[in-house]
Amino acid sequence: MKIAVFSAKKYDQESFKLWADPSLEFSFFDVPLDQHSAKLTQGYAAVCVFVNDNLSEAVLTELKMMGVGMIALRCAGFNNVDLTKAKELGLRVARVPAYSPQAVAEHTVAMVLCLNRKLHKAYNRVRDDNFALDGLLGFNLYGKTAGLIGTGRIGVATAKILLGFGMKLLCFDIKKDEELVKAGAHYVPLEELWAESDMISLHCPLTPQTQHLINDTSLALMKNGVMLINTSRGGLIDTKAVIKALKSRKIGYLGLDVYEQEADLFFQDLSGQLIEDDVFKRLLTFPNVLITGHQAFFTQEALQQICQVTSENLLAFKANRLSGNEL
Repeated sequence: MKIAVFSAKKYDQESFKLWADPSLEFSFFDVPLDQHSAKLTQGYAAVCVFVNDNLSEAVLTELKMMGVGMIALRCAGFNNVDLTKAKELGLRVARVPAYSPQAVAEHTVAMVLCLNRKLHKAYNRVRDDNFALDGLLGFNLYGKTAGLIGTGRIGVATAKILLGFGMKLLCFDIKKDEELVKAGAHYVPLEELWAESDMISLHCPLTPQTQHLINDTSLALMKNGVMLINTSRGGLIDTKAVIKALKSRKIGYLGLDVYEQEADLFFQDLSGQLIEDDVFKRLLTFPNVLITGHQAFFTQEALQQICQVTSENLLAFKANRLSGNEL
């Protein structure tokens, strides 16, 4: 079976060669999937796509016309897929529901530690032979209150690390994780979480209900100087509201591995180009903002899991059976 892999980087090609099922025939395209590149899929039974590929109604219709029957997401999120249209067209959609939750959890905590202890600043100072400690003052995580929005696999993995630091843990989710409760976490209403947390980390999917969960209203309820971390989906945050909160000192630390307009930026080298996104460039001017380019998932273990589960999803489609990861 022939599969067209879009937004394919060198590491994707290497990973699929190492860990994907050898009976599957992959063709790699470095361009993202959109209405124009969809024409490349003629003769392919399936497409394999990532977080910023476009699977809108128009693109799905084009894929169907090209003969594609399966969309294999090599990620957990699916907010970029028009699932209603896919079902209408008879296109099967499957995802990788979890790939090394520890990878994202560990990156989350790395951002917390880097921002708190200002490791990025210290690194540059020492390279310039500047060993002064002025401006590098941090705080103990022990005894502080962390708020987690979403306690799925990644949220739980993050929670366990934070509990290990001796932090008090407040959680919000539509479903409680009883093991977390036994470990000492407390599920509370959002309003209480906003008001009591010294650090807030987002681990929920992007849905119409969670779009711009972080906005002027929720920010106003938070502590002054709060630390905010997002390794989930960029659209959870109203970036303009966050910039205002940074300017007013409401947000004391901001760590982002995702950005709501990242499709035009992330996963490519733009160092020789002019970035026209004024909102993103404004974020980069703040000394208390740390941004990484959607790399929280990026570990060997995660890539292996992505390739293996994606293969299982494709083989299930080929055999006309369900893998259990269908949407």
